[in-house]
This record gives sequence, structure tokens and C-alpha cells, in this order.
Amino acid sequence: MSGLPQPIVHDMRRAKRLEWLTLFWMSSVVVVMYLAMGSSQAMKTAFLEDMLSLIPAITFLIAARLEPKRPSEKYPYGFVRVNSLAFLASAVVLTVMGGLLLFEGVMGLVKGEHPTIGPITLFGQTVWLGWVMIAALTYSVIPPVILGRLKKPVSHRLRDKVLHTDALMQKADWMTGLAGIAGILGVGLGYWWADSAAAAFISLSILWDGLTNMRTASAELLDGAPRELKGPAISQEAKRLHERLQKRWPEATVRLRESGRYMMASVEGVADPGPLPSAAELMGGDPAWRLGHLSFVPPSSPPDDPPDSG
Repeated sequence: MSGLPQPIVHDMRRAKRLEWLTLFWMSSVVVVMYLAMGSSQAMKTAFLEDMLSLIPAITFLIAARLEPKRPSEKYPYGFVRVNSLAFLASAVVLTVMGGLLLFEGVMGLVKGEHPTIGPITLFGQTVWLGWVMIAALTYSVIPPVILGRLKKPVSHRLRDKVLHTDALMQKADWMTGLAGIAGILGVGLGYWWADSAAAAFISLSILWDGLTNMRTASAELLDGAPRELKGPAISQEAKRLHERLQKRWPEATVRLRESGRYMMASVEGVADPGPLPSAAELMGGDPAWRLGHLSFVPPSSPPDDPPDSG
């Protein structure tokens, strides 16, 4: 399989544009957050999460460039599975970073670290650094809200887990911004623990997304049954396709696996499948392009009788 199915070409172009916009806007957020970070643990955690939010966009763009390439001698089945590899890479990075940031936040609470947010001189005026941090966090909320809402429907139409993970990251980004604002205000009101508590809360969100995505990505790379975009459950499309194939060839064993955004079906134990229905017939009301390959395996022949030694 090479190239993209025609029904998803437009959505893929739109997804690429959204990811380039993500790199531009989230890079600007990272710069603003770095300049306003100070000594706040919540700001540091939010800054690192904003940097992490660039990873799904980068991996998606790399995977989208490789996926349509033609099969080669070294890769005879093409590159459709590069999307699965990109998904796993994003999940691993999220999990590791979420665990490290959670450790730092919890240790800050255990040690009773009191963050210092003092005044600074800005344009000749003395202002509390917390207001600068809150302004930066407020800015960090706006792009993710817009980008995340735009990506979700596209990721569903493409059945793209990397893009869907990116949309979830955008949601985590704006939630992080709000949690960070709460932490900074808490410190300003004298609650020293608010900063580390906000950092720990943000880290839990990162860690949860990473662990959930690692579970789904691992199943995909182990030739597991196709999974839902939102979690490790077997997708409803796969269940419906399995039922249709089993109904048409009741004597066979039907196996489904996921390869990138496609489902691969194997019907085992059928000597003569007869006239094959179209992908649209087999997929019913689901997108026909999702059925990437259908193969038939004839029943194995019984072993020959051993020669008579007598």
C-alpha cells in the first residue's frame, strides 16, 4: 500500500496546516513562558509541558511525510505503520516527563519549599512578578483552546492517534495554564504550598495521558485488535467488520490488526472465498478506506501418512 486514500487527502492537508500552526503558536508560548518563569515550580512545569506539546506535532509531520512513500526493497510493506511508531514515541516522552515533573512537585511539597515571587522593574515601573507570570499563563491558554478544538474532528475523520493525542495535549496545556494561575495567586495570598500543588496536578495530567497512550500504542505495535482513538478499548468499527466477515465466512477464523490508520483483516480456513465483495460492502456505513488489506488463508492440509515400515 502506498499513497493516501482519496477520501482523506483533504483532511490530511488540513491536519498538516494545523500542526504547522501549532509549532508556530506554541513556540511563541514557550518563549513567553521562559521569559516570565522566575522561580515558580508551577511555571517551570507549565513551561516544560508547553515544550512537550511540540513533540506530537513534530512526530505527526514526520510520519505524514513518510506514510505515502512507496514500498522499497528494505521496506516491502511500505510505511503505513510509521504513524504507530510516532504514536509510541509521543507516548513514551509524555510518560517519562510526566513522571519526572510529578516527582519534583511532590518533593517540593515534602521539603516545604517556599517559592519567592518578588517585584521587578518593568518599563520603569515596579510590579509584582506574579502579575507577569499570570499574564504569560493567560496567553498560554488561548492558542491551545483554539487549536485543540480544530484538531479533534480532523483526527476522528483521519483515525489518527497522533493527531488525537496532540488535541489532548492542547487540552492539557490550557488546563495547565489555569492551574498555574491558581498556583501563582495562591502564593501571592500566602499559601506557599499552592505552587508545588499546582505543579503536581499538572504533572498528573501529563503522566495519565502518557500511560494511556503507551498502552494503546503498545497494543498496536504488537498486532493487537484495532483500538479506539480515545483509549485502549477495541474500536466499534473493528467489531462491526469482524461480525460482517464472520457472517460471510462462518467456517473461518477472522483476525484483525491495526497498521497505522488502517485495519488489516485475515480470514483463515477458507479454500475458495468466491467473488469478493468490495471494501465498501464489507465496511458497511464505516469509511471503506479503513480496510487496508484483506487476505485469505486456506485450511492447512493434513500431514501425509508415514510410509508403512512393514
